[in-house]
Amino acid sequence: MKTTQESIKQAIAKGKTSLGIELGSTRIKALLIDENFETIASGSYEWENLLEDGFWTYNLLDIITGLQSAYREMKQEVERSYGITIRTVGSIGVSAMMHGYMAFDKTGELLVPFRTWRNATTSAAAKELTEHFQFNIPERWSIAHLYQAIINQEKHLPRIDYMTTLAGYIHWLLTGSKALGIGDASGMFPIDERTQNYSEGMMKQFNELISDKGYPWQLSDILPAVHTSGEQAGTLTAIGASILDQSKNLQPGIPFCPPEGDAGTGMVATNSVRKRTGNVSVGTSVFAMIVLDKKLLNVYPEIDLVTTPNGSPVAMVHANNCSSDLNAWLGLFREFSEAMGQKVESDKLFQVMLNKALEADPDGGGLLSYGYFSGENITGVESGRPLFVRSAKSNFNLANFMRTHLFTAFGALKIGMDLLVKEENVKIHSILAHGGLFKTPVVGQKMMAAAINTPVSVMDTAGEGGAWGMAILSSYMLNKSENESLEDFLDDKVFKEVTAQEIYPDELDVKGFEAFIKRYKKGLVIEKAAAEHHSEEREELLC
Repeated sequence: MKTTQESIKQAIAKGKTSLGIELGSTRIKALLIDENFETIASGSYEWENLLEDGFWTYNLLDIITGLQSAYREMKQEVERSYGITIRTVGSIGVSAMMHGYMAFDKTGELLVPFRTWRNATTSAAAKELTEHFQFNIPERWSIAHLYQAIINQEKHLPRIDYMTTLAGYIHWLLTGSKALGIGDASGMFPIDERTQNYSEGMMKQFNELISDKGYPWQLSDILPAVHTSGEQAGTLTAIGASILDQSKNLQPGIPFCPPEGDAGTGMVATNSVRKRTGNVSVGTSVFAMIVLDKKLLNVYPEIDLVTTPNGSPVAMVHANNCSSDLNAWLGLFREFSEAMGQKVESDKLFQVMLNKALEADPDGGGLLSYGYFSGENITGVESGRPLFVRSAKSNFNLANFMRTHLFTAFGALKIGMDLLVKEENVKIHSILAHGGLFKTPVVGQKMMAAAINTPVSVMDTAGEGGAWGMAILSSYMLNKSENESLEDFLDDKVFKEVTAQEIYPDELDVKGFEAFIKRYKKGLVIEKAAAEHHSEEREELLC
């Protein structure tokens, strides 16, 4: 049935809608969809992480302000477009950046500032736990943050009553339920595929490891309950409704699906939850999610083992740095353009500059860059410094400059993907990509296809992002048929008529990327030296 203005208005009035909220690294977004998975309205709030006392963080005030601002903007768009005020929603879901560390005491007080996935301060803990469990524990995972705090003998540890992720915190705030989706939970502590819960064996090992510390809690006491997609994980409380909607129009009692991480919503938004499918999400960080049909033979520090929102095992290759440095350079070019008296729209700037990469030498002309705003665990860099290097013999022009910065955005990712494909012989039928970089047609796909030597597709829905994927998970809980799997729901209902543009790797581009990655690996000593000898702090000049 064709969607009309009046039918959407009726859907809003009757609560036949689903709301997805996502707290990403640079933007908080609230997005409302109808029963046909079409976007009705959205709102957003721009924010940035802060480096405070050696930790990347967001403060609680910004978290709540951003949540409220995004919802308010979405609500106002509904009122302008459809002349109706939102009083109820069919279902709600919350998503956020995966991993990190949020620890609370019995009163709900946050014990230390939120430590995000971006922190590379837990290498000792991650290494020790990986050896102890014989299972890779990445630096970003919540358990690595907790154990590093134990190693550091931090004073807040005896007071911990609850530990969760950012998505879990917002869900708890709005519902009062200490719950987490299995995909996000798998970034807190290893999951047992058979039980669809935290690994009991590894949990016992961890408790034994810290038994001499005398803490008044065991790990199972402080972790959120694990839920799989399709389950209800709470309802909106009166307090939660007043927090989310400051106008007090939204009524309590709305069901919530399990909160998920941005990796899970990315898999849903690209229909990549079946085995042997995969997706790549590009933003401040970049990560590939490959749904496995067999166990990996070895343990790799470059590869996380997490799950889909419905509990299937996933190999995740996560690089902390991707587009931040590229965006910074494009900002510099914008400044130059404006200084010359030419105002350029952002979309036009990105299109022109990114397309220059298609005119470049296959390897980027011998240029080298590292977009490391923060440390990078895949390459063993503890503290990042954005860096651009060339020799006198490099072919230094705009096309090669742009290709080099696109290549380096995928450099650390390629190192991890090569382990999966070349060492573990993992078969990948398809890769779907999403993120702002792919709004410019062709060029981002070509560079990605060159990096992983696999066809890369971008769907018509690629620009919808994680908030839309979260709204889909919320809708699945509300509208699934009896015994309908998430895979079937996505195939048969959500993506049935969605088209995708596929680009195959170009042989010259692949060879060019292989030459670049050799240069990239060899030059890592330069990046490490830059971090060692160039301070992050600016010296104040005395006047």
